[in-house]
Amino acid sequence: MMGKTIFIDPGRCIGCQACVSACRECDSHRGKSMIHLDYTDPGQSVASLPSVCMHCEDPVAPCAEVCPADAILITADGVVQQADESRCIGCSNCVNACPFGVPKIDLQAKLQMKCNLCYDRTAYGLAPMCATVCPTGALFYGTLEELQAERPGVQVADSFTFGDVVVSTGVAMVVPADKVQWPVPGGLPVVEVNGVDVR
Repeated sequence: MMGKTIFIDPGRCIGCQACVSACRECDSHRGKSMIHLDYTDPGQSVASLPSVCMHCEDPVAPCAEVCPADAILITADGVVQQADESRCIGCSNCVNACPFGVPKIDLQAKLQMKCNLCYDRTAYGLAPMCATVCPTGALFYGTLEELQAERPGVQVADSFTFGDVVVSTGVAMVVPADKVQWPVPGGLPVVEVNGVDVR
């Protein structure tokens, strides 16, 4: 896991969309939000989940691995960038390869778009726009130690199982201590958290 990163705490999300609005203000993609707010049971529940790029580490960014144009670069500190406009051909391979369902294709621009951890900010020590405005701390930017100091006893997961494949990520998800199964982005039940079978 990266030193400073985003920790997603679905139990704190109130669906206010402040993160979505703030993301539109990020200088690298002004006017378009790269964060997706998913409502888990629309019309039945207010439960929501902010979905940002999980910045996969192992295997290294499946979206970048399948890009035929080498448009998706990964920084030395593990941030998976959105597609380079001069190289992206809008083929959607990245969309299909992402186990978390994060990248989206702008059909008009023929360009892949996704969260790049506000690299224009985080490279200079500033928090991503979404975490800066989140009123409940559902999106927390910092180190694991900082999160644990603020929320004693918190548990996080940075590896997820999809079938037989374990994906380790640079972004972590807060795991409810009182539940052994919970949904991950994409709606799949968790069967393993950080290498431990939780079925």
